[in-house]
Amino acid sequence: MVLPMNPSPPSGLSIILVEPQSPGNIGMVCRAMANFGVSDLRLVNPCQHLHPEARKFAVGATPLLGSARIFPTLVSALEDLQFSFAATRRPGRLRGELLSIDAVAPQWRKMVRGGRLGLVFGREDAGLTTEEVTLCSHAVTIPTNAELGSLNLAQAVLIFLYALNSQAADPSPPSTAAAPPDPASLGELEALFVQMEKILARIAYLNPKKPAAVMVPLREIHRRATLSRPELNLLRGLWRQLSESVCDWPGRRRGASSGEKTD
Repeated sequence: MVLPMNPSPPSGLSIILVEPQSPGNIGMVCRAMANFGVSDLRLVNPCQHLHPEARKFAVGATPLLGSARIFPTLVSALEDLQFSFAATRRPGRLRGELLSIDAVAPQWRKMVRGGRLGLVFGREDAGLTTEEVTLCSHAVTIPTNAELGSLNLAQAVLIFLYALNSQAADPSPPSTAAAPPDPASLGELEALFVQMEKILARIAYLNPKKPAAVMVPLREIHRRATLSRPELNLLRGLWRQLSESVCDWPGRRRGASSGEKTD
């Protein structure tokens, strides 16, 4: 059955595949992208994406294989985007709130007009790691049968693209009431988080064995704020000043050397 296509596919959209293992799946993802008019494919440490099998399954979307951009890490693939949805079916305290696929379109409409969005998909056999999910601004799941919950990579991409494409048909304007005019990119936010983590480690506010227990909630707070670039620069300056002013926490070793109790 052929469905009528929406003439205005979601703009500013990138598909990011993290370590895809099958050339055929990459080809099918390209076909799904072409179905919805999406052209920016980003591959993180992929298999041979130009393999004949990828071209075979891409059908009429083989040009997307040739234009795909290769990145060494997910951080670098997300750097210039303002928002990202991580596709995952595994919940966890450090993975944040899992949005349903039904919330994708409404959430996208709340975002900054013109902001770039990345849809992030993990490995065919293991999906995304918790660390990779926390790098993204949102985590989204597709409700499936618990007995066989995992989806084929291309199937998952297709469902996400359909869900996002449905928002283009909504005549109501996107909500911009609380949106900054110049949103910080995920790369700029990541630089802030790295800066924060270093200083919090210096003052022993983080458990060195479990820094994510503090850093994940802090990431969530800052992402919900949808910081503008001027706001982010203000925070970067604040943390830079703190870095130059605070004294490192002496920790247990100093207490032990002076004969003090360390517990």
